[in-house]
Amino acid sequence: MARNSSVWADKVLALVRAGNTGAAVAQIKVAPSVKDLRALQAAFIVHRFQGRWPTVDAAISDNLDLLSAPRLHRAP
Repeated sequence: MARNSSVWADKVLALVRAGNTGAAVAQIKVAPSVKDLRALQAAFIVHRFQGRWPTVDAAISDNLDLLSAPRLHRAP
């Protein structure tokens, strides 16, 4: 059975749970793909973490906007 969440999202979620939001924001800024960021955003919703860490929420939404723009996609 396939997992819906990415390994990257699980690791960032573990950083947030441990209280290391600075490292989590740094990881979010270098997210591998939009899919991974969406998985992290979905994990935040499932675990009811939205609003608890405003800096992490802002980093997720800002980087989703940046990576969604076609001219700013990162090369593999």
